[in-house]
Amino acid sequence: MLDRIYLDNSATTPLDPAVLEAMMPYLTTDFGNASSIHTYGQKAKMAVDRARHQVAALINAARPNEIIFTSGGTESNNLAIRGLLEANSRHGRHIILSAIEHPAVESVCEDLEKQGAELTVLPVYDNGIVRIEDVRDAVREDTVLITVMAANNEIGTLQPIREIGALVRDIRSTGKKIWFHTDAVQAFGKVPLDVDEIGCDLLSFSGHKINGPKGIGGLYVRRGVRLHTQNIGGRQERGTRAGTENVPGIVGLGEAAELAGESLADLEARVRSIRDRLESHILEAVRDSFPNGDRNSRLPNIANISFRSIEGEALLIALDMQGIAVSTGSACSSGSLEPSPVIRALGHGDEMARGAIRFSLGRQNTAEEIEKLLELLPVSVERLRTLKSSR
Repeated sequence: MLDRIYLDNSATTPLDPAVLEAMMPYLTTDFGNASSIHTYGQKAKMAVDRARHQVAALINAARPNEIIFTSGGTESNNLAIRGLLEANSRHGRHIILSAIEHPAVESVCEDLEKQGAELTVLPVYDNGIVRIEDVRDAVREDTVLITVMAANNEIGTLQPIREIGALVRDIRSTGKKIWFHTDAVQAFGKVPLDVDEIGCDLLSFSGHKINGPKGIGGLYVRRGVRLHTQNIGGRQERGTRAGTENVPGIVGLGEAAELAGESLADLEARVRSIRDRLESHILEAVRDSFPNGDRNSRLPNIANISFRSIEGEALLIALDMQGIAVSTGSACSSGSLEPSPVIRALGHGDEMARGAIRFSLGRQNTAEEIEKLLELLPVSVERLRTLKSSR
């Protein structure tokens, strides 16, 4: 059996044993419905409330009841964008987004466009970062929402969300109704996030990107922001998101959020260091390899590199056969034959987009694992290039 090395943590992360331990009582003995008023239900409700405080602490939300639990990042983005527009369409139906938003943002905006909304898609240039002056210039009288991700899921670039938040506050000071949402699914638990410092009205996050369980996430909703609910039914989550609470998942998300907060320094120092070693060695050792996106303003755990004259999927398979898991881009776009739209948005052609590989590290990865990758990858790339040229 191969000693497998997992470097696809932007797709999902392994469940932390401490998170599983925290969840287990709510999967077994403490199985009550958090909306029930008897002892079983109240014990579950207390666990949900504790998790709400844990998540709020990670993003410095002053009021834990501003955290709405959902089934994950996709639902959070739908609730934020569609819910905001439906509740506030009298103020306008123009949405500003970036060219490299996750499909969970891009697709809902495109669906709203079919229903009469208007979109402005901002470029990101060769560094993968939106320019604040472009955001400012795109604002119109009927702009109701700006949605720009905190960090990109493929190249890891950090967007100027604090500057966007300040811009929205300035515009709002004139009396205009406008809101700011950020998809922070990749940034949540990996870099410090402070919703007051950012100035966002809505912030999406997910559990399984931070060593928590799948199927749970949430949305920060600043007090006073009106949303039209997308799940109609009971009065759970302050009437914003109907449905019986996923108590084990919520408990797991809360525990994962607390552990992520304690691990931020490790990500910034140790994980960033071995990521930089991985990237610099590949760029030196493998001819015609090129980094994608800004190499400074990005998450500490992602390196995205394009290899000329190979197909990324072929390299992914070659590495997987040797026990190493990487990615060619967003897991939500797997199965697509189209080159990565994120890499193309940087101004690269189809060859560079098809030859892109994402290496995304997690807390569990070690320097020894990276050294193993660095032994195998250059050989794999040259073998694939030789096979392609011999055809």
